[in-house]
Amino acid sequence: MTIFARPLLLLAGLRPVVARRRTLAAALAASVLAVLILAAPQAGAIVTPIGGGLSVGLQPRNSGTILGTTPEERETFSNESGNAVLHGTSVYPIYWDPRGETFHREWLIKIDTFFQQMGAGSGSLTNILSSIGQYRDRSNQPALYQTVYKGSYHDTVKYPGKVCTDPNPPVPAITCLTDAQVREQLQSFITVHGLPKGMHTIYYLLTPPGVTVCTDAAASHCSDYTVSEAEEENRERNSVSYKESFCSYHGDINPDSAVEGDGNTVLYAVIPWTAGTLGVSPPPGALEYPSMYAEGFDCQDGGWSPVNKNGENAEVRETPKELNKSEKEAEEKADAEEKAALFKRHRLEGPHQEEPNQEAKGEIGDYGPGLADLIINQIGEEQANVVTDPLLNAWQDSHGNEVTDECRNVFGNTVSEEGSPGIQGSLTAETETEAGTLSNTTVGSGRYYLNNAFSFAGAHCVGGAPLVPRFTAPNPVNTNEIVGFDGMESNVGLGKGLSFGPSGPPTTTYATFTWNFGDGTGEVKGFAPGAPTCEAPWLSPCAASVFHSYQYGGKYEVTLTVTDVAGNIARVSHEVTVAGPPPPGAPGGSGSGSGAGTSAGQTPSTGSSTGATVGGSALAPIALATILPQGLRSALRRGLAVGYSVNEQVAGRFEVLLSRSVAHRLGISGSTPANMAVGSEPQLVIAKAVLVTTKGGHSSVRIQFSKHTAARLGRLHKVSLMLRLSVRNGASSGSASTTVMASATLAH
Repeated sequence: MTIFARPLLLLAGLRPVVARRRTLAAALAASVLAVLILAAPQAGAIVTPIGGGLSVGLQPRNSGTILGTTPEERETFSNESGNAVLHGTSVYPIYWDPRGETFHREWLIKIDTFFQQMGAGSGSLTNILSSIGQYRDRSNQPALYQTVYKGSYHDTVKYPGKVCTDPNPPVPAITCLTDAQVREQLQSFITVHGLPKGMHTIYYLLTPPGVTVCTDAAASHCSDYTVSEAEEENRERNSVSYKESFCSYHGDINPDSAVEGDGNTVLYAVIPWTAGTLGVSPPPGALEYPSMYAEGFDCQDGGWSPVNKNGENAEVRETPKELNKSEKEAEEKADAEEKAALFKRHRLEGPHQEEPNQEAKGEIGDYGPGLADLIINQIGEEQANVVTDPLLNAWQDSHGNEVTDECRNVFGNTVSEEGSPGIQGSLTAETETEAGTLSNTTVGSGRYYLNNAFSFAGAHCVGGAPLVPRFTAPNPVNTNEIVGFDGMESNVGLGKGLSFGPSGPPTTTYATFTWNFGDGTGEVKGFAPGAPTCEAPWLSPCAASVFHSYQYGGKYEVTLTVTDVAGNIARVSHEVTVAGPPPPGAPGGSGSGSGAGTSAGQTPSTGSSTGATVGGSALAPIALATILPQGLRSALRRGLAVGYSVNEQVAGRFEVLLSRSVAHRLGISGSTPANMAVGSEPQLVIAKAVLVTTKGGHSSVRIQFSKHTAARLGRLHKVSLMLRLSVRNGASSGSASTTVMASATLAH
């Protein structure tokens, strides 16, 4: 198998990459050839034996394919024995760095922030971890996205003596570690610090540039690999060393050999530095970073883009623009400096990595901080794999591929249509970083670029778990007329899964739809389409689409509740007007919405709707809002990050307020906010955003400033802003509302 990749550039001090000595036309021709040949998926199981009866779950390098497996293999993805998944996790990142200075401090900040945001976003439906709730074990409980970040630690214990040989040692090399040495150090570290073990805790061990990790002393699989001059010249990665190399892996220490794990089990993931060194300068006072291959896109998206040229979500190969005749002639006439600039410009159009959190130069004046985004992607993949396959015996296909291996190099967004920002950033690599800025998902309040995960529901790759109930209310109808309510307008990402009993193989289960017609009749509840019982929906409990008739005239609030296979619940309500005699005793000759009705073709069940209404009047919702910790530069560039929580479905808006005197001094205009407290300092509304939720909960948004406002605020060293959130009950026609305020001072 031949896997083609963009050449991995070397830092100063090593031999120059041969490919750079070719002409621009020749280099581009090689690139075009490389992208026309799509290599087959990497052979061998992803859950990989490493000797001594041990196995690990590897994330191998793979820059030539989109999907990691064939459709036939994905059909075998299962957990027939119902082996353990994790029902919530605590995570400890451990940076093993005896020098205490090899990790760029801004890498630490960005990686730790991701761990924190992964915890803050628990329960959300907007990223790959949202989809893992469809995977269950014999307890029939889902693999929850419920994560707690327990804080990181810098382990400065000296590296043990080398027992493996780095296949391509950098200059200067630091060491080569085996998985056995990693396990030994983890167990010692946990004991020394009195840290917890068991099936609820995951340890992430991260190593810095210059440290190679191999699965065994024979260096069968390593985080580094060899490449010959011929391979570099032809942009090939042919060596066995490359094919067997990996980006990260996870494993378990299970001294009691407990089938389901026990209190002595240690779950861990190893994240070696495979992000390369593009844009990096050593921190002040630190030893120089080891010279190593610069690029790491083959440990990210493999050179594929999730956005095509028409702006639609579709995995397409990143390719340089093919030169026309005049451009080739101009290239031939160019001097050496011009040719170098042309080469770089066209090379940046080809396969490259994405660094959405590289906002500008870092603290030490380089463009290296964004490399943390490549490490973050590996962490996201390992979190999904550990939770669904902690002991390497749960959710896999017949070849050992885990939940993210099924969707290798797929970075689409599957929830953007529901109001999330979708895929953002630049498709083109920037000159300074040589990386793009695409992001495809929200984790907590941060934007990241994470590999999709496999969804059993529909056997496809997802970047989240959309759950948006929808139906269109019928026009005014008459009493006793049969009217339809079609919930098939809904977007239910996790509509199908497996359910386990005390014994035997799992059975297929489906999302459920529940209708409350607002007229006092029993709720109608049934499975989503796809369930065998839905083959004849007019005879069986399938409730995505239903018929109903009203006995009395009036206005009725119809509520659809959808529960997906992970247990996530969302509701939507619409009003239906029925013409006809009101129910007996209704005042003013108008229906009160409490009359009886019938549901055609359904067997009513008892139940009641839930909503913020008492005696026909809407109660004011409960809400909280805050401006999240962030720098002023980040807020102006990416939007003001705010967090909020509400107790029910709401509709409303955010307003960002600035002192009127400061606004006038800066030349910023805005509207005057209504209903401010008497005696408060005059303010102007300088940014706002709409908020619509489908249920209660907490989340975060970014409120964008106009270019003019951002430019003027950027002149300040620091600025004090106020946030006002006003909401009303989103499922009610009542006018009861709630307004909350928060403030913060942001500085550069």
